[in-house]
Amino acid sequence: MNSKEKINYISMWIKDYAEKISNKPKTLVIGVSGGVDSALTSTLCAKTGLKTIAVSMPIKQNLSQHDLSLRHLKFLKDSFSNVETKTIELDNVFKIFQDTMQNDDSELAFANSKSRLRMVTLYQIAQSNNGIVVGTGNKVEDFGVGFYTKYGDGGVDISPIADCTKSEVWQLAKEIGVDKDIISAAPTDGLWDDNRNDENQLGLSYKQLEEAMENMSSEYYSKYEDIRKPNLHKMRPIPVCEIPKE
Repeated sequence: MNSKEKINYISMWIKDYAEKISNKPKTLVIGVSGGVDSALTSTLCAKTGLKTIAVSMPIKQNLSQHDLSLRHLKFLKDSFSNVETKTIELDNVFKIFQDTMQNDDSELAFANSKSRLRMVTLYQIAQSNNGIVVGTGNKVEDFGVGFYTKYGDGGVDISPIADCTKSEVWQLAKEIGVDKDIISAAPTDGLWDDNRNDENQLGLSYKQLEEAMENMSSEYYSKYEDIRKPNLHKMRPIPVCEIPKE
């Protein structure tokens, strides 16, 4: 498929899924971070024609990242009549949580909690609008290294671009009209006060990770496995204790 065909295919998949499941959701709800994954996915949702609620949820957010998310919300609103946009400031909510949990102080835990607070926010909106939460994880994040506790993806109902590598995401984003500044921005989850990006955290670029996923002989394969193994539990079904039947 070329990029235009992939875009149409994914948009139709989202629409078909929403129409076929038993509760027949009327709304697609998605967090918009200012990054290319959420920009692409939210635009794919908008193209379905279903009501789409795109939400920016800043928590002590880097101003340049938040500016990109607001620019993308404006693009969606100007381009699609079925899109509603929201900006929900979560600074105060997170500050209360942080103060409450000060005896369990962990920088990593608080970063992950930001994502889960955004997840809770998206589900609140979804259940109030007969909707489902749409994830923004790509193939490397969802099936490679389990790096998806990011902008509201601590839990989702569907994940439309999970079969797309980051390279495909950039290509599709360009085709669908995502702002060039969003496409060129360094990928980041926006969860750290020091504004570290994905490559800083992972130690490899997405191009290197994709190479390692496809080629066990890659010079990056060992490092890829070191990242992947601690996160395998995220990519497997929840373990269930099956009690023997008498």
